[in-house]
Amino acid sequence: MTPGSDITLRDVARASGYSVSTVSRVLSASRPVGAGTARRVREAAERLGYRPNQVARALRSRSTATVGLVLPQITNPFYPTLVRELTHVLDERGRAVLLVDCDDDPDKEAARIEALLARQVDALLVVPVDEHRSRPAVAAAAARVPLVLLDRSCGPGVADLVAVDNAAGMALVLGHLAARGRRRPCYIGADGTASAAAERRAAYEAGVSALTPGEPPLLALGDFSAAWGREAVDRLWDERERGDRRPPDAVVCGNDLIALGVIQRLRQLGVDVPGQVAVTGFDDVPPADLADPAVTTVRQPVRDIAVEAVRLLERGLDGTGAPVCDGSPQDAVPRSPGTPVARHAVRLAPHLVVRASTVPDTVPAPSGTRHDARSGPAGTPAGTAVPPGTPAPRSAVSPTAPLIPNSTKAAQ
Repeated sequence: MTPGSDITLRDVARASGYSVSTVSRVLSASRPVGAGTARRVREAAERLGYRPNQVARALRSRSTATVGLVLPQITNPFYPTLVRELTHVLDERGRAVLLVDCDDDPDKEAARIEALLARQVDALLVVPVDEHRSRPAVAAAAARVPLVLLDRSCGPGVADLVAVDNAAGMALVLGHLAARGRRRPCYIGADGTASAAAERRAAYEAGVSALTPGEPPLLALGDFSAAWGREAVDRLWDERERGDRRPPDAVVCGNDLIALGVIQRLRQLGVDVPGQVAVTGFDDVPPADLADPAVTTVRQPVRDIAVEAVRLLERGLDGTGAPVCDGSPQDAVPRSPGTPVARHAVRLAPHLVVRASTVPDTVPAPSGTRHDARSGPAGTPAGTAVPPGTPAPRSAVSPTAPLIPNSTKAAQ
């Protein structure tokens, strides 16, 4: 039979020597079969040029094997990295991705979510635009299909969440700066109520009091962009803005884009980085190690975020609930499809990647931090890279856990 013609499951069954039902189980991954059987069936399907009829499969199974992915702004370089890992993990499970961008607009976000639901996606992965304004659309969608929030929350109880532990990441940054003798830090971050921005800002305010006792934290709040980083430097280095304070000796940035803008503007002003001012970022996006100097930053465990998010999605798609952590007997009882399950917030531990924006390349990093691949992890020879694929530990896994620290006003 000529490859590319209308090949059926029956044709693959004849070529492989197995029954149509066995071939169907292998190609749909609906039930496990032996490795040898699966290999021979797939070889026969590839040899014949078999292509499944996705429309017919969706009608039979009431599943499109498609997951909708909703992003606030694709131009943020952190999100393409996350999309790549999510696509790989979902592809390993036989699921495709439909991606939409919301231009940081909650109204567009609500419309995009509704459009994905109209296309009969099986589940949704959402990075919400805003913790409060995104909540109605997200909550409504979570009542219709399995939904997992990524990177940002919409408040406790709305949907499962997988994100980095922002407070732990900021603690790593402040501890590193303190170990380097920095005592006059400032913070440049994003304003608004996106939860990641609020959490990082709140964690900075809570932690910096140990470095500058008795002084209010010095902050500049705008957005997550390099342009804002440049503008904020001009404001903070203006004596009228600082009052009687001396210029900062460290700039803690809410993400790497801000840090890149800060470094660029400081160098234009003739400020030595890190000699006079150390600069840190957050996320470890690809451009961070290309800056001059390269940016010390908090690395998110992106692969682990993707794996954990898909695990939670599949829990919802299978109709089974994870333990709700109260020890009750019904925790392990499978639930029927559509039955509400406990909401979980999974926080994964970050790593500090030390680069030249805080420590010259010739100076070893303090204990407990990681160098990038050029200089090796702390305690290892130069040139030793951090082993890829090392699972990040969970720093919190609990149902209905508070998602934003409430120790400071900024976190509320």
